[in-house]
Amino acid sequence: MNNEKYLQDISEIKKMMNRSSRFISLSGLSGVFAGIYAIIGALIAQYILKNYKFSSVSSYETIDHPIDSDLTTLLVLVAIGVMVLAILTAVILTTRKARKNNQKIWDATSRRLLFNFFVPLAAGGFFCLVLLQQGIVGLIAPAMLIFYGISLMNASKYTFGDLQNLGLADMILGIIATQFVGYGLYFWALGFGILHIVYGIWMYRKYEAKAA
Repeated sequence: MNNEKYLQDISEIKKMMNRSSRFISLSGLSGVFAGIYAIIGALIAQYILKNYKFSSVSSYETIDHPIDSDLTTLLVLVAIGVMVLAILTAVILTTRKARKNNQKIWDATSRRLLFNFFVPLAAGGFFCLVLLQQGIVGLIAPAMLIFYGISLMNASKYTFGDLQNLGLADMILGIIATQFVGYGLYFWALGFGILHIVYGIWMYRKYEAKAA
């Protein structure tokens, strides 16, 4: 009996330590929505490309044939739209979950989480702009996946450790994509779409469905 109480106390202490050092209110459903937005964005991008009379993805995304500025602007706007929708959804769902957990949405832990996520992501964003400036558009999608994966792995220290697996998968996918220049849109849809949906469903079933 005493041993059971001792183990229970240890478990409670461990939970308290996790709450104080990790932000545990990230919503799994936000990952699902982010994946859906990414797939819709990829379909829109493919439609835009077809209207520019490219017969296939591989025919435009090559190092030797950079795309024109109008097309670049449209694709960048699609990417920004996907990112804004994903962030807004994540903020809304995570705020709701944080209130349910009686956890503050903006404290030292969440600030560390965001800092460790956005610093490598910003570095990747600047690197992608340089690739665009140099006309090396075929490596932009792989670079986005690699830096996004690094950002997730870096941020996982301050939230669920499972996030590290998603980051590792995106990073490996980005490295593989560097060997298939011209098919970046497909890798983009797989990394930001399918992997996010699988990860979001996994997180929701593991942490949120049981508590609902």
